[in-house]
Amino acid sequence: MKAYHHNSPYSAKEKMNALKLLSHSTIEYVCHRYHCSERSLYRWKSKYNGTLESLKNNSSAPHTPHPNAHTSEEIKHIKDLIRRNPNIGLNELYGKLRLNYAYTRHPVSLYRFLRKNGFFNECRKKPYKPKKYDTPTTIGEKWQLDVKYVPYDCRTKDVPFDMKFYQYTIIDECTRERFIYAYKEQCADSTVDFVKRALIYFGYAPKCIQTDNGQEFTFLMQTDRVHKFDMLCEELGIIHKLIKPRTPRHNGKVERSHRNDNERFYKYLKFYSFEDLQLQMKAYLKRSNNIPSIALGWKTPLQVRKEHMLNDWGVIE
Repeated sequence: MKAYHHNSPYSAKEKMNALKLLSHSTIEYVCHRYHCSERSLYRWKSKYNGTLESLKNNSSAPHTPHPNAHTSEEIKHIKDLIRRNPNIGLNELYGKLRLNYAYTRHPVSLYRFLRKNGFFNECRKKPYKPKKYDTPTTIGEKWQLDVKYVPYDCRTKDVPFDMKFYQYTIIDECTRERFIYAYKEQCADSTVDFVKRALIYFGYAPKCIQTDNGQEFTFLMQTDRVHKFDMLCEELGIIHKLIKPRTPRHNGKVERSHRNDNERFYKYLKFYSFEDLQLQMKAYLKRSNNIPSIALGWKTPLQVRKEHMLNDWGVIE
């Protein structure tokens, strides 16, 4: 039973249940229970002949056309024009009606008539449905790399206000294990240094590193120069993959990890110097890689890393 009907009609089943309840209850109770009026109950009772069919709702469409509705002559002109010009637009159709047939109605009236009768269907944009992402199932297939700005609120008065700090983050898509490190600059040199540190931390090189189109990863404009990060990737035999511009969801795993950092780390962080930030970030890295995740079957990234190193490479750490 619906709680409130407002303008929606009662179903035949609801009417029958209300009449059955009326046979051994007061009319006030039934009206309160089904949110209906006494007049409605009596009208249902007069129509009811013991079958569900007798309580079905009749059509509420008017028997006569609205006095301001399009006339048969106007409808004929509209249909004739559309038949002779199948691809005619709304503006052109309205202009021809005004010019040739003394059509005086508002353009919105014509639009509503066309839409109601199926002559002019709106082209609705289909909602975006993301394609299924194939997450690597072996360790070292792909890393996602991104940079996060360290919030100003986390610094104390001992840290100069004009200084900016950046968290570089890299994550293995298979194990969700991360490596993070703080830098004072967001540039190509920091990227190269960070990736070298990540290679030492993980102990292996990936087949592919995926990044956005930031200037710390690639050149913003087409040029013959080779970016320092691309030079490093070519030297190490790593594929550098750029995601589509303005689509951070394509780097969703590292983006999601940054939101987790806000909730778990930066929300409570207070650092007194750049060195203090690096120390606290190092401790948080150890903590974050030991947090179980539902995406990993409630295992930690380090547990999944050990399993994959044993299964994929036969290595026991």
